[in-house]
Amino acid sequence: MAPHTVIDVMIILERSDGSILLAERSGTGFGDGMLNLPSGKVEPGESVLEAAVREAREETGIRIDEPALRLVHVMQHRNTADDVRVGWFFATSQWLGEPVNAEPHKCAGLAWHRADQLPAHTMPYNALGIAHYLKGEPFSVHGW
Repeated sequence: MAPHTVIDVMIILERSDGSILLAERSGTGFGDGMLNLPSGKVEPGESVLEAAVREAREETGIRIDEPALRLVHVMQHRNTADDVRVGWFFATSQWLGEPVNAEPHKCAGLAWHRADQLPAHTMPYNALGIAHYLKGEPFSVHGW
């Protein structure tokens, strides 16, 4: 039986200085201490755009209008034989509010990092998507 494919959204919040927002995972039991983009799973009945707007709001407290999101990369990623995901990476430099750690029970803090110089402890799934985006590559497959 084929594994269920999880649909993820990742939001690349960009500042004019080339930095992007990363969150430090904490207390989740997966990847704690690692950095990742504001992100999450698409819920039943939700579009990828709706999910991106919701996840950005839930995790950072900001508001993004759907038209401000640019699709910059789609990745099919297999962590293990039973963990297959399709990640939709959206970028934007337009949002309302100042990002804050809105989920302190899942996140140790937020920080801006240069997109072209990601810290070594950035989650590989996120780091790969960001790297493909910076190269202008719209699609990738990893883990096969």
